[in-house]
Amino acid sequence: MAETTIDTGPVALRRSPLAHLEDRMRAAAVTGARGVTLTERPFLTMVNVRVAPASESAGRIEKALGARLPRECGDTTTSGPHTAVWLGPDEWLVISRADGTALTGELREALGGDPGSVVDVSANRTTLELRGPAARQVLEKGCPLDLHPRAFGPGRAVSTTVGPVAVLLRQIDDAPAYHLLPRSSFADHLGRWLIDAMSEFRGPEVS
Repeated sequence: MAETTIDTGPVALRRSPLAHLEDRMRAAAVTGARGVTLTERPFLTMVNVRVAPASESAGRIEKALGARLPRECGDTTTSGPHTAVWLGPDEWLVISRADGTALTGELREALGGDPGSVVDVSANRTTLELRGPAARQVLEKGCPLDLHPRAFGPGRAVSTTVGPVAVLLRQIDDAPAYHLLPRSSFADHLGRWLIDAMSEFRGPEVS
């Protein structure tokens, strides 16, 4: 399915959950060997899919996505603008740069009348991108997971907490860079927590 960008009409008037922190996130950026940056990536399409993994309808959904639905906790699969993230034995979150209405319609058509559900949940979360040499150390201040590359690397995504906020945490590359997906109503709290956690990296490393 072709990627679609919408920049006119009512959609262009949307205000992201962290628009009010944009300047503070930019000012919090740290450069150099201990560098780290924080950016909001708003308005990504997110579609929740529930379907029996071995069913014919799951196969049709996989064909529509161009990617297999991951089968194990922490796994993701990507094809073009779509990434499918494992949430449970019969549940996935599809994150995409494609138009949400079109993608949801296509996946519902693939599901047909079979048991399951396809729901556009794009407004439920926003996306924060934490990037740079110190990004993992920032997360380790408040995330209980083992984020060492031996245990967690690009293509991995799990539900966890960062600070006091529940998130879907996904590593996107080796920079390292992470996407954190909190509920929109908790995004402000998480954004401020991360800005505070980044501040120590402005100073010299204490050995």
